[in-house]
Amino acid sequence: MKHCILVKWNKEIKDKHELAKTVKTVFDKLLEMEGIHKVEYRENCIDRANRYDLLICIDMDKEVLPVYDGSAPHLEWKEKYGKFAENKAIFDFEE
Repeated sequence: MKHCILVKWNKEIKDKHELAKTVKTVFDKLLEMEGIHKVEYRENCIDRANRYDLLICIDMDKEVLPVYDGSAPHLEWKEKYGKFAENKAIFDFEE
């Protein structure tokens, strides 16, 4: 399963690329968890008001989602970076 997070940073964020780098260090910790296979990141290359800024895509076993939800990296993401998100969308899919 792919668990995708799209994030639109709020206007307080001046350096979106630098923030994305710090977010990556949090999500990279997920690779230590059993059932998490890969974490990919994509930064938007077009800066427009109707665009999201960062895509985080986690390749995981479907049954790991509840474990991920309670994991230290996910809780750190929500606590430290949630306040910087103007908007967020979650999309899960299977290939």
